[in-house]
Amino acid sequence: MSQSVVAERYATAVFELAQQHGQTASIQEELNELKQAFRDNKGLNELLTSPKLSAAKKKDVIKTVFNGVNPIVMNTLFVLVDAKRLDEVQNVFEQFHKLANDAAGIADAKVYSTIPLTEMETNSISSTFAQKIGKQSLRIENIIDPSLIGGIRLQIGNQIYDSSLSAKLSKLKRNLIGS
Repeated sequence: MSQSVVAERYATAVFELAQQHGQTASIQEELNELKQAFRDNKGLNELLTSPKLSAAKKKDVIKTVFNGVNPIVMNTLFVLVDAKRLDEVQNVFEQFHKLANDAAGIADAKVYSTIPLTEMETNSISSTFAQKIGKQSLRIENIIDPSLIGGIRLQIGNQIYDSSLSAKLSKLKRNLIGS
């Protein structure tokens, strides 16, 4: 089985369990925090995936480090330890995030702009582009990029909508050179 298939199966099981208990949003939030913890602490990741450490000791480390986390999340980590799939933890978290977003009709988007967007601009972009991709709303991350000169560049998944001044100037340059 490929890694994405494995992660998808675990994420689907966790997602269904979260929905049954009405905790999808809170678990998604916790998984995002854990994903950040695993990404930021390479030593923790190496320790928990080390074959030298027994499953029981790995579970003890998880209990200590992630004390107070939702029982569903804790049990998911334990299942991944038992299945020797803890190396898939990041992929499981990402797949869960995708499932939760799809169920809520939300898509993640990155908006590159030269200055921070106002709340009104963010809401306008969200409502306009959410309709175009068949979602109810967008969860927007605003990234400041002075190289755009002006305008915005929006990335939703692998789709890019570019109305930046730098893109327009590049297009104009290509047209002038090509003529």
